[in-house]
Amino acid sequence: MTAMKLTYIYHSGFTVETEDCFLVFDWWKDPAGVMDNVLASEKPVYVFSSHFHEDHFDRKILSWKGQKQNIRYILSKDILKHYRAGREQADVWLAKGGRWEDGTVSVTAAGSNDSGVSWIVETCGRRIFHAGDLNNWYSRFLTDDFTGGLVYSKETGKEVDPLREEKMFLGELKDIGKIADSFDVVFFPVDSRTGNGYTRGARQFIGRFHVGLFVPMHFTAGGYESAWRMKKFTDARQIGFWSISHEGESMYV
Repeated sequence: MTAMKLTYIYHSGFTVETEDCFLVFDWWKDPAGVMDNVLASEKPVYVFSSHFHEDHFDRKILSWKGQKQNIRYILSKDILKHYRAGREQADVWLAKGGRWEDGTVSVTAAGSNDSGVSWIVETCGRRIFHAGDLNNWYSRFLTDDFTGGLVYSKETGKEVDPLREEKMFLGELKDIGKIADSFDVVFFPVDSRTGNGYTRGARQFIGRFHVGLFVPMHFTAGGYESAWRMKKFTDARQIGFWSISHEGESMYV
């Protein structure tokens, strides 16, 4: 089994290079110019966007087709629904439960308790999971003395039911478990903006699945060190952890 090269772009954006291809996930901004080398490569490129939010999908990715012939766009159907791209601009549109494969990659669109989908991608004998915005976003309210009911979320500007939201999240994990129970690499949000307990969703994920390497994402506002807090939990389960420290950083796995 050959090594894969992972490169951090920004926020939830990453590239995965295998012997046969490049995978690009949720490109938004690219301070280190990671895509320059990807687009210059002769390898085929598969571009994924998990949902329509601007920090996960930028229409600029569609212009890459003018620079590279062997490029495929695999996009969540909610991007089409929200008129962010035309039907003809993606090679594949997938919603939860959708599957697609060619001779190089096999893709399953899993669910999300936010918008769009999460991705399960298999290539070169490896299985990769990219969560998109799948996460236990309201975990800070789930304190030991919380008895249930609605609470006000300043992020959404509305009242939410944290127990219901967590149940939805755990339901999505259950559905993912019907597809696969292990992943070589997992990209998952560790976002300190959500307040105390911001690692809860990630901890629930690694408690449910066998994970080779855990890669934090969606931590831009909180900074790199906020994401590193997850390492003590992965260490406890003997799971590898990538302590990302800058845009454009790479590691082999």
